[in-house]
Amino acid sequence: MGKLDGKVAVVTGATSGMAMASAKLFVEEGAYVFITGRQQDNLDKAVEAIGRNVTGVQGDSAKLTDLDRLYETVKREKGHIDVVFASAGHGGRAMLGEITEDQFDSLFSLNSRGTLFTVQKALPMMRNGGSIIMNGSIAHLKGMPGLSVYAGSKAALRSFARSWAVELAERRIRVNVLSPGPIATNAMANLPAEAKEYFLSGIPRKEFGRSEEIAATALFLASDDSSFVNGSEICVDGGLAQI
Repeated sequence: MGKLDGKVAVVTGATSGMAMASAKLFVEEGAYVFITGRQQDNLDKAVEAIGRNVTGVQGDSAKLTDLDRLYETVKREKGHIDVVFASAGHGGRAMLGEITEDQFDSLFSLNSRGTLFTVQKALPMMRNGGSIIMNGSIAHLKGMPGLSVYAGSKAALRSFARSWAVELAERRIRVNVLSPGPIATNAMANLPAEAKEYFLSGIPRKEFGRSEEIAATALFLASDDSSFVNGSEICVDGGLAQI
C-alpha cells in the first residue's frame, strides 16, 4: 500500500530535477499526477520517464491562462485535487545597483505571483484534508551576494504558508514550504567552480543533495505522515543554513 494511494496531485515545473523526482515518487506511492512544463518536448520526456498515472499539461505558471488550462484538464480528467506541489520557479543573480526592472519582474512573477495563483486556482478542487507544498529556498535565510531579489521572491512563500495555514484551517488543508539547499541538478552543474566551493564549504558532509532527497521530503509533506506539520518550512540543505 502506497502513502498516496488514490490521491490526485499537481506538480508544476516538473520536467526535470527535484520536481520531476517528486512527481515520479508520488506515482510510485499510488498517486495520479498532473505535471507542467514550459517546453512541450521536455514535458513529453518527463511523462515518458514517469511512465504511468501521469498527465502532462504544457504551460508557464507565471501565465494565469496557462494555469486555467491546467486546472480545466484536472477537472475534466479527475475532478478533484489532494496535493499541490507548486514547484515552478527560476533563479537569477544581480548585485544591488545592477538590478533591472525586468529581472525583478521575472523573478517575482514566477516565484511569488505564479505560486500564489497556482495555489489559489487549485482551491475549488482541493479536497478537505489536502496538502499544499511550495518550493522555497534557503537563500532567504542567508545573506548571499547577488541573490537579494531571488531570495525576496522565495521569502514571500514563507509568509504565504503562515497566512494560508490559518485561512484554510476549517478545511484542514495544510500548507508548508520545502526549502532546498544546494542540490545536484543541471542548474548547480552550471555554476562557476568558486560558487560550488562556497556551498560545499558550509555543508558538513561536503556533498550536494540529491533530487531524490527532496522528493522524499515532498512525499512526507504530501502524505498523512506529516498530518501535524502545518505552516512550517522544512529545509533540506545538508545543514548549510542551519549551522
